[in-house]
Amino acid sequence: MQVAFGKIAIYPSVSATLCFCHVMPAEARSILMLAFPDVQLLDVSGPLQVFASANELAVQRGLAEPYASRLVAAEAGLVTSSSGVALLARSIGSVRGPVDTLIVPGGRGVSAASADARLTRWTRRQAGRAQRIASVCSGAFLLAEAGLLDGRRVVTHWARCDELANRYPKLCVETDPIFVRDGAIWTSAGVTAGIDLALALVEEDLGRSVALDVARELVVFVKRPGGQSQFSAMLSMQKADDRFGELHAWMTAHLASDLSVPTLARRLHMSERSFMRHYKAETGRTPARAVEQLRVEAAQRLLGETSWPVKRIATRCGFGSEESMRRSFVRLLRVAPQVYRERFSFS
Repeated sequence: MQVAFGKIAIYPSVSATLCFCHVMPAEARSILMLAFPDVQLLDVSGPLQVFASANELAVQRGLAEPYASRLVAAEAGLVTSSSGVALLARSIGSVRGPVDTLIVPGGRGVSAASADARLTRWTRRQAGRAQRIASVCSGAFLLAEAGLLDGRRVVTHWARCDELANRYPKLCVETDPIFVRDGAIWTSAGVTAGIDLALALVEEDLGRSVALDVARELVVFVKRPGGQSQFSAMLSMQKADDRFGELHAWMTAHLASDLSVPTLARRLHMSERSFMRHYKAETGRTPARAVEQLRVEAAQRLLGETSWPVKRIATRCGFGSEESMRRSFVRLLRVAPQVYRERFSFS
């Protein structure tokens, strides 16, 4: 499989709801994606597909394509990704003039790319001409090596956050968000988070309804906010020896039920004291915090995917009251439920 110059073929859209609320640019916004040997394929193809889908939807509405994407590498030709798929790229030397958005992906080959003085010099120079600079996953290491992230709030794949912080102490590395924006610098967490970042860029350029239509087109069920955790609550509580897995599944299916410590301990035929001790040792949190996280995550889905009143959602998810749900949202997400819905709802 070859992807020529970052242009990815997509199937025609079935969406009939596209509404370009922002003023379309007079010229297509130039998207420049860097590639290097052993790049993570989805770091490249995910964001580029977001922009390609935005173009396809615009054409269906009789509008000009809003984006012009290019894939570039140190040398023109085929660049083999870590998955073995070859990407056809232009040379970085072919880039002329200003660029709207420069995107640096990550992957197994990012360490070698970061050590390539020619690439870091080019990235630094190109960033000075771009309106926005973004990294996907471990692409933040190359931006950091180029000196572009000093003093910035940034994020990368959860498994490499400590490494990034230790290697580049001038960075303010955040371990949890899906993506972080600090001025003109955008960084995202691991792999698929690049799609979330690209959707956020489309929203900034063309409006929220367009970004949501692109998300639907790509069957991304919820356009996740930047402040959302890299992990779902269920995923973050799973361990290799998942002794509480069945309990978590039951909790998720019975969020409106009594999920107090006595109830949970009885289900496992344990004393409350023993349950509390073993649960915290296994999951890293108290049962009360786990229940709160599961309920908030369920409420997020309902706020984004339904038009139910907040009170109904609070009851359905076991909060007991709207105020209780609001306090949990502010504590965990730093945003009230209604504001969350206004920003991230599909309705």
